[in-house]
Amino acid sequence: MKAETLLAELNRLRKDLDEDPSDLEWVTLHHAFCFISYKMAEFQKYVDAQAVKGAFDHLET
Repeated sequence: MKAETLLAELNRLRKDLDEDPSDLEWVTLHHAFCFISYKMAEFQKYVDAQAVKGAFDHLET
């Protein structure tokens, strides 16, 4: 699993919402996306560790 795949899905979810700084869902997705995109190396390490545990085995990719 690539971290970029998960980040792209997070971005898709974020883009599905209207940009609304008063909407907690949008604010949460926006800041999670921004933070993770700045920490891609660390996120890939996390994703790799989760992959070893089988966290993504049931995904249809």
